[in-house]
Amino acid sequence: MKKIIIIFVTTILLGILLVIGINFYVVFSTKNQIIENIENINLQDIDCILILGAGIWEDKPSHMLEDRLLEGISLYKNGISSKIIMSGDHGREEYDEVNIMKKFAIEKGVPSNDIFMDHAGFATYDSIYRAKEIFKSKKILIVTQEYHLHRALYIANSLGLEAYGVPSNPRKYGGQFFREIREILARNKDFVKCIFKPEPTYLGESIPVSGNGDITNDKIENDKR
Repeated sequence: MKKIIIIFVTTILLGILLVIGINFYVVFSTKNQIIENIENINLQDIDCILILGAGIWEDKPSHMLEDRLLEGISLYKNGISSKIIMSGDHGREEYDEVNIMKKFAIEKGVPSNDIFMDHAGFATYDSIYRAKEIFKSKKILIVTQEYHLHRALYIANSLGLEAYGVPSNPRKYGGQFFREIREILARNKDFVKCIFKPEPTYLGESIPVSGNGDITNDKIENDKR
């Protein structure tokens, strides 16, 4: 019985060490791809700015999503790239992150035709995979909060994209401690996913980001302005 307990405890400890090890590997292998100051950005030929979804409140972006959008729009207006991909969850008619994201950007002065919507960005892995395979991006700038950015960049690296990240952390968010803990597990999950590289929930016909973003419109309010 004592031997069984020792084996059980040892297995648990090794599992914890493995989870921690993978977490640190994902973080430290991507830290040099994160650009902290927009003034230090000296990148050429960025295909698109990829803004990852983060939840909505009825017809408005959540605080986290609003901060991502404002950062991405600022990068666009500073000439970092001429195209934006809004990638989020639009799996149900009543829950639509991407149209709210696009509408927000249009109201801030971004032309509709420069904004692509990825309606099937149900998870970070899906968003990155589709940015490459559907939107034919090769060199991207990802915008999200820093805690999330490491995982997104790791996925991009694993899928063969040249990727950089700009964090959007202008304020504190409620529940961040639990979000950080959950992110450790998410990094481990996507680390394994990146070994096997499964297809995302949906693929489809290619929509090159070099074209007109209005091709991804599905609602009249996002018609060209």
